[in-house]
Amino acid sequence: MHVQLCLMKKKISNILAFFITFTLISFTVAQQNSASSHATARTDSQASFDKQRRLFYYSEQFGSGGEFESVSSQLNFDNSRLTSAYVGLQAWKQAIISDPLNLTSNWVGSHVCNYTGVFCSPSLDDPAIETVAGIDLNHGDLAGYLPEELGLLIDIALFHINSNRFCGKIPWSFKKLKHLFELDLSNNRFAGKFPYVVLHLPSLKFLDLRFNEFEGKVPKALFDKDLDAIFINHNRFAFELPDNLGNSPVSVIVLANNRFHGCVPPSLGNMSNTLNEAILTNNGLRSCLPKEIGSLKNLTVFDVSYNKLMGELPDSIGEMESLEHLDVTNNMFSGTIPESVCSLPNLQSFSFAYNFFTGEPPVCLDLGEFDDRRNCLRGRPVQRSRLQCKMFLARPVDCSVFKCRPVIPPKPLLPPPSPPILSPPPPSPSLPPPPPPPSPLPSPPPSPTPAVPPPPPPIHCIGSPPPPPLNFPPPPPLYSPPPPPSSFYFISPPPPLQSSPPPLFNSPPPPSPTKYFPPPPLNSQPPPLPIYSPPPPSNPPPHLPPPPSPPPCWQLQSPPPPSPPPCWQLQSPPPPVQPSIPPPSPIYYGPLPPIKGVDYASPPPPPFY
Repeated sequence: MHVQLCLMKKKISNILAFFITFTLISFTVAQQNSASSHATARTDSQASFDKQRRLFYYSEQFGSGGEFESVSSQLNFDNSRLTSAYVGLQAWKQAIISDPLNLTSNWVGSHVCNYTGVFCSPSLDDPAIETVAGIDLNHGDLAGYLPEELGLLIDIALFHINSNRFCGKIPWSFKKLKHLFELDLSNNRFAGKFPYVVLHLPSLKFLDLRFNEFEGKVPKALFDKDLDAIFINHNRFAFELPDNLGNSPVSVIVLANNRFHGCVPPSLGNMSNTLNEAILTNNGLRSCLPKEIGSLKNLTVFDVSYNKLMGELPDSIGEMESLEHLDVTNNMFSGTIPESVCSLPNLQSFSFAYNFFTGEPPVCLDLGEFDDRRNCLRGRPVQRSRLQCKMFLARPVDCSVFKCRPVIPPKPLLPPPSPPILSPPPPSPSLPPPPPPPSPLPSPPPSPTPAVPPPPPPIHCIGSPPPPPLNFPPPPPLYSPPPPPSSFYFISPPPPLQSSPPPLFNSPPPPSPTKYFPPPPLNSQPPPLPIYSPPPPSNPPPHLPPPPSPPPCWQLQSPPPPSPPPCWQLQSPPPPVQPSIPPPSPIYYGPLPPIKGVDYASPPPPPFY
């Protein structure tokens, strides 16, 4: 009886197991059928999308202006370039996923020159051909990305899309835009590495990448490119400013609010012929200010606030005759402010708050706008405590510890190479034949031997020794400013003659934009040493490359030691003491956008972050 009961239970369990297995198999098959149907649906949808995209396909083998597989025969275009522009703009319209202002609603049909934000003009190579010459969709609040087909707009000179919500990367097809003069991608959501494609744009003069999410290093080649304005502020770039920064011929350079570090390159002084505004605010720059910046005679705005700069202000700043706004706030400068700085003829505002200055000339108090709070100035209100000042000033700053590379000025005199070409040695063998004068003959042969080392003159070390006495400002002539346009707004229509960015000041900006003063005549009083020509000589002298043994250097302050050390030999001084109370976090007030209605509308700053 017990055995039969066990067999019955076993049969029931087998039946239940079979039923459960059958149910699971049926359910699995149903799920697979459902999944396959969904996959088929997605595949059909993708195929439909691909088929629609093929309308805008172009083959690279035909180059720009090549053949297209399918453009409606009902569309008539005046020339093939407008056909290419139609394809590029229609592909871009599909890539725009949000258009709250309906800017692209009339992007229909073959009359691309009537599209909103699209501007046409006669082609540069053939005035009889009308082509798309510019795109301006500033402040459109458009969202989407830039498709590769935009490379078909081969004749555009202006591409302005600031203050939108475009994201992604800059398409590599932009390298085909050989006439692109102004590229404004500011105040969008582009991300990734620096868009290297801009280095392949031969006509580019104006580059604006500010207020995006670009990150990483900025290529050194950017500063060798013939640009007029570089705006890369408010990104996530992190790198050390390269030594070739001074090679750039720009009139405006704004690198603020990134993560730069290292030294302020002394080569900055090589930009004296072109630079009008330099804004390096709120980075991680840690060095002394090089005296070479005194060569920037045309500079009107110099802002290095909110960094970690140390040492004393160079006396050579007193030679920057056109300087109007100087801001060194929130650094670790010390010493006495040179009287020549506050005596600059055009200086309107000078902010040096949150430093460790110990001396302030009375002439500084006569400036229209100045800020000397939180220093170590006795008798002035709102200064640091004595303990803070004592701790910081206990150890003086030695600028050589930062290992900043000096700038070797180009050889002004090219005769030194000529002495090695000694014509006397060849005749010397002919002179020995006459026996009567044997005694004078030995003297000419030794003459070449000492002449070989002397031709290259000793290299003057720039950077470590202080400049010659410049304790008083040169008497530049007073001149009244002419009426060129305001220097704080960069005029965008092609090509801008006087270009400069919106103001960027951490101290209170002036109520009205300042006027641009023309480059003053070169004063004959200051020594010519700080005046450099931006490009190095085509054939550099033999002493420019670093030799195995350091060349002799003229020490300007103390006689050279018996053994000639390198120009930048570290003295291993104690590092400067960090302030006990850190300065307040930076508050950024700019760059402010130009007012709407001007030719070029720069992007307004996004919400503070």
